[in-house]
Amino acid sequence: MNCTFALAAAAAFTLGSAAAADIAIESPYARASGMGAIAGAAFMTIVNTGDEDDRLIAASSDVSERVELHTHLIDQNGVARMVEVEDGFAIPAGGSHALERGGDHVMFMGLKEPFVPGETIQVTLTFEKAGEMTLDVPVDTSRPATGHGMGG
Repeated sequence: MNCTFALAAAAAFTLGSAAAADIAIESPYARASGMGAIAGAAFMTIVNTGDEDDRLIAASSDVSERVELHTHLIDQNGVARMVEVEDGFAIPAGGSHALERGGDHVMFMGLKEPFVPGETIQVTLTFEKAGEMTLDVPVDTSRPATGHGMGG
């Protein structure tokens, strides 16, 4: 996908380090539940082409009061709930990590304005080794759920 290549190239250029050049973002998109939503989420696949493991440790954006790294956990009663992942997400050397609906994702809480389909939101991802990567994430509410298939 040309957009993926452009995002990866721009991010690598922005970071300017060898570790940064090893991280690429594929198929990013964001969504919110509706025009009155107070929360939203972003999804993507993070690819590490380097020889060292890395870790996504934080995310930030001006579109909401708080941004956290989240996942879904299912309790002993079979009830799914979202929880913050304070350690972040491991991105293995030569591998990838999918942030997808019903699984790991970037969570925006206290949205300042609705996410509008067709527009973009700016998100900064912070990696343990690669540093910060800022990207424009398109808002797309039409993509079908993947992963575990639970909202988000």
